[in-house]
Amino acid sequence: MVTHKFKVSRVFMYAFLVLLLLLSVVPFYLVIVNSTHSSFDIVTQLNLLPGDALAENYETMQSHVNIWRGFANSLLIAIPYTILTGYFGAFVAYGFAKFNFRWKNTLFVIVLASMMIPSQVTVIGFYQLCLKLKMLNSYWPFVLRGICNATTVFFLRGIISQSIPNSILEAARLEGCSEIGIFNKIVLPCIKPGVMTMCIFNFVSCWNNYMEPLIVMSDNDMYTMPVMIAMIKGLYLTNYGAMYLAIAISVIPIIIVFCFLSKYIINGLTVGSDK
Repeated sequence: MVTHKFKVSRVFMYAFLVLLLLLSVVPFYLVIVNSTHSSFDIVTQLNLLPGDALAENYETMQSHVNIWRGFANSLLIAIPYTILTGYFGAFVAYGFAKFNFRWKNTLFVIVLASMMIPSQVTVIGFYQLCLKLKMLNSYWPFVLRGICNATTVFFLRGIISQSIPNSILEAARLEGCSEIGIFNKIVLPCIKPGVMTMCIFNFVSCWNNYMEPLIVMSDNDMYTMPVMIAMIKGLYLTNYGAMYLAIAISVIPIIIVFCFLSKYIINGLTVGSDK
């Protein structure tokens, strides 16, 4: 009887997992399928099989925007931004986790408070800062802000506190290793899963950023993918096939990042839990 109940519970568990899988995969599948159909087919019917309007949608998309230029622009911002958030976020988290200094708790509270402020609220201040620093219509404001990412600092601080004992750090200091050397050779390799996890989330967040590039950039050739996708939508007529095709192209880097780095997500969330 117990075995029968166990089998039934496993059936329901697997059915629930399959349902979650479908809910995750079906939207991506529909985006790809709709990118091969005309706007009329997309509006009037549910398309489950690929169509024959891919070439037409591509020509329409390219007539509105240079999507591959936007693709390259997004990569020029997202890749260095992700690298900076991973390294400097871990560096600051190491300082908060393993060093005692004046106003430490106050500064960390400020970091936590900054996470609770919606990005839309800070847009005006961000624009004024870029204006005063003469960084309008450039990629530097988006790349340099990777040096200070509050979410990364908060996440990695907990990992460093739990997974790296102070005795290892003291032994390295006794051997004459500098603090930078300790961070690069000991701390960073130990928290690699956590750093990779935050790099995934930061890459996706930067890649999907729409409002700030729209406000800071004034040259159409410097727009990122989200902005160019929005530009495909016309004032009186929207070509949904071209929009779906642009969305499908924009999703490619996100899928690649998840395929290569997704193994770090579980390790990054559980590192230090077995201490």
